[in-house]
Amino acid sequence: MKTTEKLTLINDSFTNDEAKDVLLHLFNSPINFYNIKNWSSQERYRKDDEVSQERIPALRKEIEKLQEILLQSKKENKKLVVSTEITISFADDL
Repeated sequence: MKTTEKLTLINDSFTNDEAKDVLLHLFNSPINFYNIKNWSSQERYRKDDEVSQERIPALRKEIEKLQEILLQSKKENKKLVVSTEITISFADDL
């Protein structure tokens, strides 16, 4: 593998409802991951997971922006073109 790899996840156009389904799933999946990670930390160590506490609100803010975009596309009766690229690189520390 190269130092950095890029993977294409989505590259398509969607109706408003299709885009809402696909994109909310993409945002909700990591939110669920961080909720479980935080719950696990609370159970095991009796404290919140700091990363989860930062990421969950940040992802929820992105969902708010997404909802504004979806509302606008619905008002204008427009399809949405969605492209997502995942960049993966190695890090020495965990």
